[in-house]
Amino acid sequence: MKSKKQDSKINSNVLERFHYSTDQVIEKPFNWAQMWRLLAYLKPYSKKLLPGSIIVVLITTAVRLMIPSLIGVYVLDKAISHKDSGLLITLTAVIGGLYLISYIANYFRIKWMNTLGQSVIYDLRRHLFTHVQNLSHRFFDQRSAGSILVRIMNDINSLQELFTNGVINLLMDMLLLVGIVFILFSLSPQLTLAVMIILPIMFFISTSLRRNIRRSWQNVRLKQSKLNSHLNESIQGIRVTQSFTQEKENRQFFNGINNESYLAWKTATKKNAMFRPLVELTNAVGTAVLIWFGAHLIQSGTNLSLGEFVSFAFYLGMFWEPISRLGQVYNQLLMGMASSERIFEFLDEEPIVSEKENPVRLTEVNGHIEFDQVEFSYDDKRKALKGISLEMKAGQTIALVGHTGSGKTTIANLISRFYDPTAGSVKIDGHDLQDVSLKNVREKISVVLQDTFIFSGTINENIRFGRPDASDEEIRKAAEAIGAHHFIENLPNGYETEVEERGNILSVGERQLLSFARALLADPSIIILDEATASIDTETEMQIQNALKTLLNGRTAIIIAHRLSTIRNADNIFVLDHGNIIEQGSHDELMELKGEYYQLVKAQFKMLEAI
Repeated sequence: MKSKKQDSKINSNVLERFHYSTDQVIEKPFNWAQMWRLLAYLKPYSKKLLPGSIIVVLITTAVRLMIPSLIGVYVLDKAISHKDSGLLITLTAVIGGLYLISYIANYFRIKWMNTLGQSVIYDLRRHLFTHVQNLSHRFFDQRSAGSILVRIMNDINSLQELFTNGVINLLMDMLLLVGIVFILFSLSPQLTLAVMIILPIMFFISTSLRRNIRRSWQNVRLKQSKLNSHLNESIQGIRVTQSFTQEKENRQFFNGINNESYLAWKTATKKNAMFRPLVELTNAVGTAVLIWFGAHLIQSGTNLSLGEFVSFAFYLGMFWEPISRLGQVYNQLLMGMASSERIFEFLDEEPIVSEKENPVRLTEVNGHIEFDQVEFSYDDKRKALKGISLEMKAGQTIALVGHTGSGKTTIANLISRFYDPTAGSVKIDGHDLQDVSLKNVREKISVVLQDTFIFSGTINENIRFGRPDASDEEIRKAAEAIGAHHFIENLPNGYETEVEERGNILSVGERQLLSFARALLADPSIIILDEATASIDTETEMQIQNALKTLLNGRTAIIIAHRLSTIRNADNIFVLDHGNIIEQGSHDELMELKGEYYQLVKAQFKMLEAI
């Protein structure tokens, strides 16, 4: 049986092999400017919920400050000591009424602050999601889906307590503290100074913990991000894991990062837990000073009555309560700062591909595409394209062929403007793509990938995704044209059949047919097929090829294919190698040339013969 030490060693080795997270602990000082930026999300509610919450907080604070004086000074020193039953009944009714007012005010405070907190969380999550949707592909290339999910869900959720209770409690406790200190000094300056002597010590100790606590919560967020990233990959790649019988190694890796997450939480909560005992210790010392020195003042005949002493004890007990809560609010601020830094890191991320202030808006796109000495690199080190120039005339079917990594998909990415070239220009209908509205361009381009994505929802909703205003009849016609209508009709609920996430109830070929129908329904001027028929059987491929002859008529089509039989009828074929165009022409012209394209066709033909 393996020891925990051996398991720990295995987990450590597995973690090293699977290390992929790009998240890091953000090293910045506690930034109040950033906290004000976070609190700015309260602004839309500053005229409705916030004023009402502040008013009821003022009422609650005033009531709480009045009651101890009424009990000590009036009930004890006047009503009871003078045996005035009428005054006692009146004071009892007044105190009862004040408690009722406090209850009603607290009810509305909690109700309004919960509404305010949830509204702010809603706005913040919507803002972050909208911003992330508009970021460039390079942003997603550098981050796992799990780490992005953590920012949008967990980091924003951690701010919920801060906005729901923290902000308004901070105001209430500050007012309460100021009021209590003022009243304590008015009752007995000597006794107040005596019991407050412990505060500087508490302040010094708590201040020294700030940096460690904040870093601990940042580390918690980092570990959660790793955990979510792995969970996302594990669920998405479960078939691969089981195919290669890697369940044990995958489990060990999960145990490793799960343990890291547990230890991070344990460390953070341990440091957080130091605040309350610190306050309680201060409270105990202050109470001891109160009893000893207060009794001394009463016995020495100073101007301190028994009722004032009781009121003082009430107020001192109330004093430690907001001190304790302020410690909790400070912890919430530290957690909020750790989360807000990660949230604002995303919000401050600018799209690398962005529009100019006044972009050109094309009323009609013909589909004439030009590359002029285009260079591109994904990592600023290795060039994916090396100064290529090419022309795709409107309405032509263009094929891009070459070995893996030759630059075919990069050309398609630049046409869709998922990336911008590092040198040279890409033009559409004579306009530089960087001058044209992004939405304007992408509305006229449909892309079909080899690994097509099917969303949860109905067949209808998936086909309609590229054109939300399309009618059911238009959807059916698009499906018929592409050859998908027959299999859709045979599904349990036809076009209203619910498909699971990524369309797992459908075969690979059926999912690809849906993606074709989705692209064609959008009625684009340019269609990009990136290995789109690689996962389709030969019979289905022939069916699609027949449909495409009609459907691609009048549109510019860019076809990326390793299966060269699918591009025989292309108007122009570009052969790429390591980011360079080494040949171009029609199928017959390139076969006569007997160059790289000829060798590729010959190699595939031999492979088919061998089969």
